[in-house]
Amino acid sequence: MTAAAFLSLSLNIALVMILLGLGVAFIRLAIGPSLADRVVALDMMTITIIAFCGVYAISVDDPSFLDVAIVLALVGFLATVALARYTERRFERDADQREEDEDA
Repeated sequence: MTAAAFLSLSLNIALVMILLGLGVAFIRLAIGPSLADRVVALDMMTITIIAFCGVYAISVDDPSFLDVAIVLALVGFLATVALARYTERRFERDADQREEDEDA
């Protein structure tokens, strides 16, 4: 087996595994019983898409896909922080509501 054939095989296996991970994350996003499960699944989907961009950039020998991966990583980070902040405020609001109900 030549080096080029081994690289091609490895890239194909990596792409299939990344797509399987993306599918599992999508299932968790759809089914996820809690908001935290959905946030983690969305973050995992972002990371797997970034990995797909990196592996695909190697596969087609085009480094412009790495720029897409970097931008997606930044947007994914900001989305995760925003969702975490939303969740934190939601739990604080629910806790305040419970305290008001207990006082009444």
